[in-house]
Amino acid sequence: MKLFKLLSLLVILSIVSCNTNKKNKQLTQLSNEEHLENEGLKLLKQHCYACHSVISPSHDAIIAPPMVAVKRRYKMSYKNESDFVNAFTNWILDPKEEKALMRGAVMNFNVMPKQPFEKNDIVKIATYVYNNELEKPQWFDKHFTEEHPNGMGNGLGKGRGRIRNSN
Repeated sequence: MKLFKLLSLLVILSIVSCNTNKKNKQLTQLSNEEHLENEGLKLLKQHCYACHSVISPSHDAIIAPPMVAVKRRYKMSYKNESDFVNAFTNWILDPKEEKALMRGAVMNFNVMPKQPFEKNDIVKIATYVYNNELEKPQWFDKHFTEEHPNGMGNGLGKGRGRIRNSN
């Protein structure tokens, strides 16, 4: 009888131990994903929001399109996460007018200056942008509806085809 109790106890402990190990692995994976997400948001705020402001009072007061507009445009062209992240990352690492998806933004704001960002950081930002809802300026929805009545850009931006002088 004692042997049966001892064996039963060992079986129960091994089952509980296995379940605990699985739960710990799941928690570790979740916390790693949360860490990457938090790091992506932190990098987005640190590197992007200075120009792609979410607190600007109007469209006329910004120096680059809001990140929510960038996300919207990239998601139109790149439906899956991998393609989105690659395209977003490639643009940031080597922004050139001929590669621009947002032609109106380039005409209105000029081409984004090349930045000394690490590729790994840009991948984290792009992954965060793809997978999360972004903050947007209060004026954004009204502006977007007025400028893009069919949900897409007309390729001219607010400058209506005139490239803004950078002086």
